[in-house]
Amino acid sequence: MSSFSPSIEKLIESFEKLPSIGHKTATRLAFHMLNLSKEETEEFIHSIEDARNKLKYCSICYNIADSDPCMICANPKRDSSIICVVEDVKDIIAMERTHEYKGVYHVLHGTISPMNGIGPEDIKIKELLNRIHEGNIKEIILATNPRVEGEATAMYLSKLIKPFGVKVTRIAHGIPVGGDLEYTDEITLLKALEGRREI
Repeated sequence: MSSFSPSIEKLIESFEKLPSIGHKTATRLAFHMLNLSKEETEEFIHSIEDARNKLKYCSICYNIADSDPCMICANPKRDSSIICVVEDVKDIIAMERTHEYKGVYHVLHGTISPMNGIGPEDIKIKELLNRIHEGNIKEIILATNPRVEGEATAMYLSKLIKPFGVKVTRIAHGIPVGGDLEYTDEITLLKALEGRREI
């Protein structure tokens, strides 16, 4: 039996629904929220409501944005002939942190995963093919994650895109900077060997 009031318990349970949040962290977050001023609490609630009401999917790349098209697709300095295909919106954030990629994106919103009942028609593959068919696309960079589903999705996309005569590349996966070979698994080592380049 919980020693907290039902209201606090409900707040803790709400935080536990967030990804990677266990009971202890949820309890800490709940009590942090309770210690905020009324104005801070209202500002927090308003920011969630504002995001829910204003955010939409970009009709070109399916990124989540305040505007359609999103800032990346609308930016004339971006090279729209190069599309980096990612699984999730969070992957765009990771790629943008490099400050090196100057092309545009396409968000699949998942990967093909028969075990989870997700087929090609359940993610944004048809929309990607439409973009390739419509535009002057020179290269598709497949940047799905190096898991079984990500690899399978990349292979599937590669086979679909090749007939368009568009260059298809896959991001290299390998050993992280600061990592030790002896602690690296076989698949990561294999990917590091496959992605090797001349220096």
